Amino acid sequence: MGRTNEKLAMTVTSINIIENTVLTAFKMFAGIFGKSAAMVSDALHSLSDVVSTLIVKIGVTMANQAPDEEHPYGHERFECVAAVILSAILFITGAGIGINGIRNIISGNYGELAVPGMLALVAAIVSITVKEGMFWFTRWAAKKTDSSALMASAWHSRSDAFSSVGSFIGIFGARMGYPILDSVACIIICLLIIKVSVDIFKEAVGKMTDKAVETDIVDDMRKTILAVDQVIGIDLLRTRLFGNRIYVDVDIAVDGSKTLTEAHKVAESVHECIEREFQKVKHCTVHVNPMEMV
Repeated sequence: MGRTNEKLAMTVTSINIIENTVLTAFKMFAGIFGKSAAMVSDALHSLSDVVSTLIVKIGVTMANQAPDEEHPYGHERFECVAAVILSAILFITGAGIGINGIRNIISGNYGELAVPGMLALVAAIVSITVKEGMFWFTRWAAKKTDSSALMASAWHSRSDAFSSVGSFIGIFGARMGYPILDSVACIIICLLIIKVSVDIFKEAVGKMTDKAVETDIVDDMRKTILAVDQVIGIDLLRTRLFGNRIYVDVDIAVDGSKTLTEAHKVAESVHECIEREFQKVKHCTVHVNPMEMV
């Protein structure tokens, strides 16, 4: 991630922290004084947004540190670590909200559940609008900077918007004479949050376990390599994700009658071509196999 992209990521995370802090306070106030368990749960979800955004900010900062003796290949995977921690926070938050909703429903004291006030309903509408806006803004920044942690933060905002939709439905239903719907909304919020947490976890783990890149990208690399002058064929082409960057290992076939210097120049051409044409490639290792020409 370049210096400009890092600055953009830091700006977005700072805006997220401020927005989530203000929204959390407003939703908690509305939930308590509006007597809505769903809105209190929604506020807790926004609070987890504040914590997760701080984690994202730390992860992005660490991922952009220069290689050192302990990490000669760089620190890109710290972004994935941040995403995994974020997914765990989401999962725990969602589970806690769901358990609270189930407990209220199992109690059977539906008549004793307080009817949410108009303030809680207004808070849900405000939250939906603000969080959906933050989702699109953060998603744009994540795509521009190619940051997995920032993309995870964007989907965290989207999950908060979804949970606020659930809150709105529950609060509206409760005000219409069905108080139990406020607790049902908590369970819906729980399921949405857990789904997002699992998706974030799977993507982050894939980037931490040397997962290969998409087939279409590999096919494009193959075409690019074969287009290099004096490359006769490709014996092996492997890729692996390292955070949000790509490492490439390729064995090319070259005329066996070429001198070592000539073969080396062909390998250099392939190396430079791959790193130039595919911006996410951090390093390309090229091995030359001699081919006997008939």
